[in-house]
Order: sequence, then structure tokens, then C-alpha cells
Amino acid sequence: MAEEKAKKEDDKKEEAKAEGAAEGGEGAAVEGGGKKKFGTKMIIIMAVGAVLVLGAGGGAAFFFMHKHSDDAAKASEQAAASDQKAKPVYFSLGDLLVNLSGEGKHPNFLKVKISLELADEKDLPLMEAIKPRIIDNFQVYLRELRIEDLRGSAGMYRLREELLMRVTEAAQPVRVHDVLFQEMLVQ
Repeated sequence: MAEEKAKKEDDKKEEAKAEGAAEGGEGAAVEGGGKKKFGTKMIIIMAVGAVLVLGAGGGAAFFFMHKHSDDAAKASEQAAASDQKAKPVYFSLGDLLVNLSGEGKHPNFLKVKISLELADEKDLPLMEAIKPRIIDNFQVYLRELRIEDLRGSAGMYRLREELLMRVTEAAQPVRVHDVLFQEMLVQ
């Protein structure tokens, strides 16, 4: 009997443990479910926050980019309007004929017809007054050139840049935009 009592007590203890485990399991499931719900809520809140931050950033970028494009459009409209008002003005220097520098038996000559693009039509009388100074600067420079200096598009580019620098210096108050070659003959 004592053995039966011990068995019954052992059985009761095991049942109590099983019930406790079952209750703990349910409690754990409830707690796990609560944690699961809390984790899901947290993920949803973080996703909504991220969407709001990205939306605000995108809205700000659109606002500033749209404003910038409006400013650029206004600036291009103003530039087009000023271009229509200020049509290019050209001043012809006429033909220049120079003997090129060289060590050959026969001399090489350069004949060039140059026009200058001016910023304003009001500058034409002033350019007419300083035309001899400009031609002198060009003559001095052109006489030092060799025939090799004028070959190819790079030679033409260097010649244009050099003449533009010299005419800008000689016609100081007048703004000269470009040097244009109307005719060029190297012989």
C-alpha cells in the first residue's frame, strides 16, 4: 500500500507538472503571441515612419528642383529676349597682307580678311577711331608667324585666340566677342 500511495503521489506530481507545463505553455504562447503582435506593430510603425520621411524628402526635392527649373526657364527667356534685342554687330578690318617669317628661298604671304563681332552697335564709331592701332597689332603678330603655325584647325584656333586677345587689349573699353575670318589665303 505504501507503494501504491507513493505511486499515486508520483502520478499526482507528474499530472501537476504536466498541468503546470501546459499552463506555462499556454502562458508562453500568449506571451509569444503578445510579443509577436508587438513586433508586428513595431514593424508597421517603422514602415509608416519610413514612408513619411521618404515622402517628405521627395516633396522637398520636387519643390526645390521645380523652383530651380522655373528659375532656369526664366533666365533662358530673359537671355532669349536680350539676344533678340542685342543682335550681333560686325566691324570689318578689311584685307591684311603680310609676309610670313621663314627661311625658304621664296617668301610666303598671308592674305586675311577679318571681321570683329562687337557687343554693342554704339561701339562702331570708337572702333573706327582705333582701327589703325588694331591693324598695327595684327600686322606685328602676323609677320612673326611661320607657314607651319597656320596649318590645320588647331593653327586656325590658336590664331583666332591670339588675335582676340590682342584686339581686346587694343580696344579696351569696347567689348569684342569674337574674331571672324572671312577670307584667308596662304601663298
